[in-house]
Amino acid sequence: MAYKLLIINPGSTSTKIGVFEDETQIMETTLRHSTEEIAKYNSIIDQKDFRKEVILNALKENNIELSSIDGCVGRGGMLKPIPGGTYATSDALIHDLEIGVQGQHASNLGGILAKEIAAEIGDSIPSYIVDPVVVDELAPIARYSGHPLLPRVSVFHALNQKAVAKRYAKEAGKNYEDLNLIVVHMGGGVSVGAHKNGKVVDVANALDGDGPFSPERTGGLPSGSLVKLCFSGKYTEAEVKKMISGNGGFNAYLGTNDMRDVLKMANEGNETARAVADAFHYQLCKEIGAMAVVLGGKVDQIILTGGIAYGKETVDTMTAQVSWIADVTVYPGEDELLALAQGGLRVMNGDEKALEY
Repeated sequence: MAYKLLIINPGSTSTKIGVFEDETQIMETTLRHSTEEIAKYNSIIDQKDFRKEVILNALKENNIELSSIDGCVGRGGMLKPIPGGTYATSDALIHDLEIGVQGQHASNLGGILAKEIAAEIGDSIPSYIVDPVVVDELAPIARYSGHPLLPRVSVFHALNQKAVAKRYAKEAGKNYEDLNLIVVHMGGGVSVGAHKNGKVVDVANALDGDGPFSPERTGGLPSGSLVKLCFSGKYTEAEVKKMISGNGGFNAYLGTNDMRDVLKMANEGNETARAVADAFHYQLCKEIGAMAVVLGGKVDQIILTGGIAYGKETVDTMTAQVSWIADVTVYPGEDELLALAQGGLRVMNGDEKALEY
């Protein structure tokens, strides 16, 4: 039986939606929201009815009958730390999305909108979220940071990392749960995950300043120097946070968050740009090496993914540095709508059970 799924991926100034028949996409659109529209609402949750209306209007404009939808899947939000997988939108899950138990983010609306729209179609229509950024499967030893007040936490590109890991396993004719993989997501943020037998047992906090730097984030910083900067009186708490996530990385060094711009400058003789590009590759490769140790040197494959993985120089440079550890597979970009659809289908087809939050 083929299932038709509505996929909802809310961002800060847009809502991406797609309709899939099994894994075949039959509709995709990005609904843009102006700053003026968003400014009308005091909180993320206040935007719910507005976003729901534009989604339903878009389906109508594309001649998608609501009654033809068999299930709804939304992007997962800032929930409590949970294992990876597909979760039914239970009352407890919706409650924690509404209050923003780990923070307010537009992705919190994904599960809420999926549940409400599914309920409008009919009581039997299921709704899910898949692999939110708070997926936490860290090994106990990986949680130690050096101080009990500051444990290491798992916040990373779980949706894309899990999707490409499972894609590789399927293409290799193996089970994800039987493989040891290192997955490197390279976008506005970066994350390097050690996937051991179906669990991401170690990964840096890709949001709050850990691991390699990225186009917009600092990654890990020298702690003593950061403390001095924080208490220098020159910066507010908000400015420091923005420095770490938003204005760090490429933005801080070169005023751009686009790897293509960095490499263009580097290849035109800009020495700073060349050093930043080389350091970016160096830090990612160093993290891959660290994750190889986490996996005991038994690595079945290294996977490069995210938008920066489209770049030949990055792929070639990193492959030359790390291919002695394992072969490298490249899945450029991040097809989040398809990844969400696949997560819903795995449950609806009976390949996995929906997890309970």
